[in-house]
This record gives sequence, C-alpha cells and structure tokens, in this order.
Amino acid sequence: MRCKRIGVVSQPRGILACWQVERESRVSAEPAPRRGGPGCGCLPQADSLWIPEQSLCRDKERGLRVTQLQIPIESTTLQNGLRVVIAPDTTAPVVTVGVYYKIGFRLEPPGRSGFAHLFEHMMFQGSDNAPKMQHIKLINSSGGVLNGSTMYDVTNYYQAVPSNALERVLWLEADRMRALKVDDENLRNQRDVVKEEVRVNVLNQPYGGFPWLDMPPVAFRNWANAHNFYGDFADLDAASLADVQKFFGTYYVPNNAVLLILGDLNPQEGFALAEGHFGAIPAGATPPFADPSEPPQKEERRGHVEEKFGTLPAMAIGYVMPERRTADWYAIGLLDQALHGGRAGRIHRELVLEKQIAVEADGGIDDLFGYNGPTQMTTRIMHKPEYSAEETLRAFDEVLREVREKGIAADELEQLKVKWRSDYYSTLEGGRGGYMPRYGLMHLLACFTLFDNQPALVNTILNDFLKVTREEVRAAAKAYLVPENRAIVFRTPVSKKEAA
Repeated sequence: MRCKRIGVVSQPRGILACWQVERESRVSAEPAPRRGGPGCGCLPQADSLWIPEQSLCRDKERGLRVTQLQIPIESTTLQNGLRVVIAPDTTAPVVTVGVYYKIGFRLEPPGRSGFAHLFEHMMFQGSDNAPKMQHIKLINSSGGVLNGSTMYDVTNYYQAVPSNALERVLWLEADRMRALKVDDENLRNQRDVVKEEVRVNVLNQPYGGFPWLDMPPVAFRNWANAHNFYGDFADLDAASLADVQKFFGTYYVPNNAVLLILGDLNPQEGFALAEGHFGAIPAGATPPFADPSEPPQKEERRGHVEEKFGTLPAMAIGYVMPERRTADWYAIGLLDQALHGGRAGRIHRELVLEKQIAVEADGGIDDLFGYNGPTQMTTRIMHKPEYSAEETLRAFDEVLREVREKGIAADELEQLKVKWRSDYYSTLEGGRGGYMPRYGLMHLLACFTLFDNQPALVNTILNDFLKVTREEVRAAAKAYLVPENRAIVFRTPVSKKEAA
C-alpha cells in the first residue's frame, strides 16, 4: 500500500552509459581523484564522476569526466490529456509500464476516506474485455510481474514484461482505464478485503500503523492530511455503488494520469501504440482537489496511543518539511541523510550505540520526491523501559540542538553528497525490492511529470542537492528542526493487568 524509501543496491552499470562525457586532453598523466566516503567505495568526492577511460572506450585521450546525467526521455500529451513519457533502454529485452493517477490519500474527498486505497484493489477486478483476474494471468503468462500501490498524492499500477508483450500490457491498462468493472459484487468483495487488511496490518499487529497512521491526526489540522488513510470503516460501509462509480469517473480519467514506458522500445513506436490504445478514451472534467495546505504551526503538538501487543515504549517525532523544490527542501534532504543514514546516522549512533537509551532509532523522509503537499521528516524511536519518554526525548533533542548550533562540517557535507549521489543512481536502477526493473526511474519520471510538469528533472535535480552549502544546511535546521515545528506521538504499552 505504501511507497517506502528505495533502498541502496549495488553500483549501477547502465547509468554510466547515459551520461554526457567531456573529454579533456592531458599532456602528462595525472593520478585519479581520491576515492572513498562512507557507504560508497567507488565514487569520488569531487563534483563530477571520474571514470577510467578503458571502462568506456579505447580512446587515447586521458581524462573522461562525467558532467551531466543524460537519461534519454521523450514525452508527449495525447488529445485527451494523457501524458506519455518514454525512456528507451535496449540493454535487455524488457519493458516496464506504469500508469500513475493523480489521486492518493490526501486527495480523496471528505467523507470518502479510504477510497484511494479501495480503488487500488478494485482496479484488479476486471474490465469490459478482461474478466476478473485476467489482467494478472496475462501478465504472468507473458513472463512478467505486476503490482500497484497507493501513496499520499498518487496511485500507481505497474508491470514489467518481455518487450514483445508491450502491446498486451497497453491494451490491458487502457481497457481498465476506459471501462473498469465497478459493480456491487466487486465493491462488497473488495471492501471486505480492505477491512481485513486493516485488521491484520494495523489493529492486530504490534505497533501497527506506527507512526504513519498515528502521526497525521496529531500533526495536521487539514482533513486532507489528517484523516485515516486506510479509511474509516464507517466511510467504507457507507459507500454506495454510485459513490464508487463517481469516484472512478472523476479521478481515473486520462487527463489525470501519466503513462510511462521504460526499456526496450522505439519511442515513436511507443507513442503510436499509446495513441492507438488510449487515444480514444474520452477526457473527463478537471478533477476537483481540495487545498491540502496547512495553517502555520506555532507550537509543539503531542498525542498518545496505547500499544496493545508490544512491550517497548515508542515515540515518533515529525518535523514539517519545507515546500517542494525550495532551497530549504534540498538542504533538509541532505540533512536527513546525516540524521537517519542507518547505523552511521547521528540519531542511531547517539541513542542506540553510544547512550544505549533506545533499541531502535530510524526514520527520515519516506519518499522525498513522491510528495506534493505537507509532509514530515519523522524519527521513530523504540526505547528501553527503564528510560522515561522525556529522558529519551531530551537525548534526541540534544542531537538536533548540535546540528542547529554547529551545523555540519565541510568534510561531512561532502560525504553526504557522495552518499546522496550514490543513492540517487541506485534509485534510478532500483527495482522495487528487486522484482520490478527500473521502478525507481519510473517513479521519479511520474512524480516530476504530475507535480512539476518536467519529466526531464530526473537528469538535473541531483545538481541542486550537490550545490547545497554548509550555511544553507544550518539555516534550514534552525528554521525547521525546532519544537514549534514538530509533532510527537507517544506509543505506550498497556500493562499486563490492563491487557488482561
């Protein structure tokens, strides 16, 4: 259901071939730049990536230097408003196809909580020409894999297949965009499935929904950001067939979506196939979206939740993030790496390894590029019972106080940039847990298209992170990592006596 932070995989090979290369003639041989940095043994600390010339060609000239990421991208918009983005890559005879709809948790209308997630399920229940389960069977029989997920601002459906099955995938996706089978039987069935998912994953799970379901109602005042994203059972039960059909007709229209095709195809053939299968689907009215903005926060907010199954006290501290693509947003993105960079992150190192107050301390910005509204950088801490919540919070605050007052050293900032760049490359090649080729690139292209109307940002946005200065990091920390800009949720285990 959720889009988690894409993890780091091995250093990608295909990305290097997508870079613009600058050749520099050198009279004398020069040593390669110093390599290293935490988390990456193969990337330099310079602003550009040095590649040994033999790894690219047998050119006699010395000094091949990467200057700009150049992933080939072509895009167009069909007459019905459907945006189509293609990133050709003939490395392997595989294509990844995704359809992203601009409807997520925060965009569903009041009184319809959980509809975005419900429709993630409904979209696999058959369409006019593909009966129930036929979509899944046809993808699997083609040697492919598929899935879907619901996020704050989008819902996506994606599959990877051998490239000779591309047209089959486009036909299936177009058929359910045009005529999803929305009937009483499917509604009742999938409503029960969603409710059972909530029972299993949240209500009867230790720390279920912590903190991503616990935090929003404490942190936010706008219903769009604060409501139960899984959906209140009352809202789900009250949904009529007419309500569900209206939701589909409002948000699942071509002018509220982007089609992405990545892999082994000719772009012009891809556009022709997209036109052939999707072009006749009529556009809908521009979907109405409520304003998700929040009133300014002026004081710390706190909430308490009982933990019925777990035995360790826990807390989550969330700081409201800067607006997307601002100078502070880039700075906080790097600072997040310093604070939550695994075992090397300052919070884990201080609370778990050194002071040994907590047994777990992790978190961060879940999907930095995938948000288009208010969001948080959230730290999740599970601490030892012998330490009170306030003692744990003071230890956490000390870590952030040092960042606000002293900032980060120049050498640490350079290491953060190396790690950020490495993670970004890995994201572009990343496969959603390893099973979906180029999922990371697809996701970024979709978000940059729907939120920024600039799919080509995938080639340039890294530069803005690498330009961040120490002064900008410290200024962002002082402006955003302060108590009056945060919310805290305490998850406290009930005693054995109370549980009984």
